[in-house]
Amino acid sequence: MEAEHYEEVHRLWEHIDGFGLRSIDDSREGITRFLRRNPGLSVVAVAEEETPAPGGGAQSRRERVVGSVLCGEDGRRGCLYHVCVEKRYRREGIGAGMVERCMRSLREIGINKVSPIAFTCNDVGNTFWKSERWTKREDLNYYDFTLNEENITSFVREQD
Repeated sequence: MEAEHYEEVHRLWEHIDGFGLRSIDDSREGITRFLRRNPGLSVVAVAEEETPAPGGGAQSRRERVVGSVLCGEDGRRGCLYHVCVEKRYRREGIGAGMVERCMRSLREIGINKVSPIAFTCNDVGNTFWKSERWTKREDLNYYDFTLNEENITSFVREQD
């Protein structure tokens, strides 16, 4: 994933039910900063799609982002954020493939443990982690301290 993917990736995130998006961290500047701090670790999945030409001419093909993972590390542990695949592309191994790519990259730089982050209200995400045999930790508490009250989280709710 590169900063140039931001518009498409953010558009994808806005359509993932249960997703939590932060006003500052998930802004263009926030994501660009994250990618610079963790070069080469985050990934996108793209699908080639045909688009009809105006006036009924020949169709053209273009690539479109259909999945993403933000992957970072602190020198000790890797972390996966915003793991998602567009609804119509799920159950094709895309999510698992992106996660494996991130884990391989983390191993290559000496990171030995990785944790995904999923909000408890993100049913799709939590179902994915369980189906991939990840262990939900019951032996620790995760604490958080907000340094910037303007960094507000809003949750995406699927509209029918």
